[in-house]
Amino acid sequence: MAAVFLVTLYEYSPLFYIAVVFTCFIVTTGLVLGWFGWDVPVILRNSEETQFNTRVFKKQMRQVKNPFGLEITNPSSASITTGITLTTDCLEDSLLTCYWGCSVQKLYGALQKHFYCFRISTPQALEDALYSEYLYQEQYFIKKDSKEEIYCQLPRDTKIEDFGTVPRSRYPLVALLTLADENDREIYDIISMVSVIHIPDKTYKLPCRILYQYLLLAQGQFHDLKQLFMSANSNSTPSSNSSPEEKSTDRNLLEKAGLSESEVEPPEENSKDCVVCQNGTVNWVLLPCRHTCLCDGCVRYFQQCPMCRQFVQESFALCSQKEQEKDKLKAL
Repeated sequence: MAAVFLVTLYEYSPLFYIAVVFTCFIVTTGLVLGWFGWDVPVILRNSEETQFNTRVFKKQMRQVKNPFGLEITNPSSASITTGITLTTDCLEDSLLTCYWGCSVQKLYGALQKHFYCFRISTPQALEDALYSEYLYQEQYFIKKDSKEEIYCQLPRDTKIEDFGTVPRSRYPLVALLTLADENDREIYDIISMVSVIHIPDKTYKLPCRILYQYLLLAQGQFHDLKQLFMSANSNSTPSSNSSPEEKSTDRNLLEKAGLSESEVEPPEENSKDCVVCQNGTVNWVLLPCRHTCLCDGCVRYFQQCPMCRQFVQESFALCSQKEQEKDKLKAL
């Protein structure tokens, strides 16, 4: 209607139409510049301010106690022919079951069965889900808080020296940790842990390492554990017996942080290693890159990861503010 009125007004009185438009322009300019003493909010933004105002979602976390711990002892010496040494650290009496040459397809089929109907809480349950699609099995009883070393090896009469070219149909080793006592399965949400381990052989000579770790819950869910990438001067330092590949990875992380190996000082007990302010304890994990490099004060200012410049979609805290205060009181 307003447009029709203005067109009609222009047809009958062009001069009056021009005067109305000019008056509207003067009034608008006066409001913006404050000629009439009225406060009109005007928002001016630049590119730097907009990145701080972009919302980064904080992922809601639920604390769950994991009764299982497993790591490889001396991974540089492990091979298909010489075997592998595993170190366990379990909160309760557990069973360690090792499946050599486990079928890749059957393993992930077993995980899907656990999700839908068939809970894998015992070694027999996983064996039934795998349809015995593995080459050799060995089992060990793990005592509570023992941190004992378990030596695992394929029998020599199997005469297996490698598992073929990549992509492979079998994993070299799948380690299953389950609770030995049935009553403990009612206490913990996590009832099993499946570790997929690569062991070098003649065909595939990459260093020994844990490829995947899955936590199986009593409710049927399973979660894939992911490695976090800590800042260069975090509390954990590379061990002296690290492989050349691990040392090269550590050196690359130092270079990304703008440090050389000679510039990194030995960490203190209460190391403050935020890569931005260098004055706060690292506490925030950025997703999806999984860099753990920011403190509580600096995380609010970054839409991109300061280590790799990838956009942050989500983030979560390693510990709450209350837990940090409790730790400080214990230290005092």
